[in-house]
Amino acid sequence: VARIAHFGSRAIRRSSFGEFFSSPPSFHRLVCKMGYAGYAPGNKVAEALTPLQQALRSLPLEKAQEILELLEKVTRNVVRNPGEEKFRSLKLTNPKIAASVADAPSMVDALKDMGWVQEGEMLVLPPSVRLAHEVHVVGLIDAKDWWKKEAENEKRRQTRAGKMDDEQKEIIQKMELDRKEKEAEGPVLHGSVAKKLGDGPNIMRAGDVGIGKSSGGG
Repeated sequence: VARIAHFGSRAIRRSSFGEFFSSPPSFHRLVCKMGYAGYAPGNKVAEALTPLQQALRSLPLEKAQEILELLEKVTRNVVRNPGEEKFRSLKLTNPKIAASVADAPSMVDALKDMGWVQEGEMLVLPPSVRLAHEVHVVGLIDAKDWWKKEAENEKRRQTRAGKMDDEQKEIIQKMELDRKEKEAEGPVLHGSVAKKLGDGPNIMRAGDVGIGKSSGGG
């Protein structure tokens, strides 16, 4: 495959891909700036969501921030006090936790994805599991930012929908008003009226062509 790299006014032709590796460093830098396989520099392929991210993004919109605050508090306690047993167990019967789980069952999935294990009515974090601030706490902060944007997008969608509803109502009201006005006017009747022809110069009578006249002198 022929490859051409332009350096100012000069052009260097590479007749084979193997010569790329023996080309000057400046050529390498140029190719890197141009991108690889046709992709422009800076364009990133969307990465697949982790199970934890999927669980955090499946929370109900109206409860997402509240539940994420609770998860962040629990996670920070473990990160700051990794050896404290009281921070490594959660009672699902706790009123606050029970209410959150009832609103969003995926909260339990998120905790399990972080390493928590369910034992009856308890969630326990095994001693072998270590939660890291840069992974778990930061992941929860990222989820809060994501849900904040989702809330803003939903607000914009509702605003647009409200405007459309108002416009539709206005059109329907106008159509109904036009219909009532036409009903009030009643039907329009056009009767046939006989028109009298005048005696203008263009009117020809039978007598003008000799019809009905006697051929004698009388």
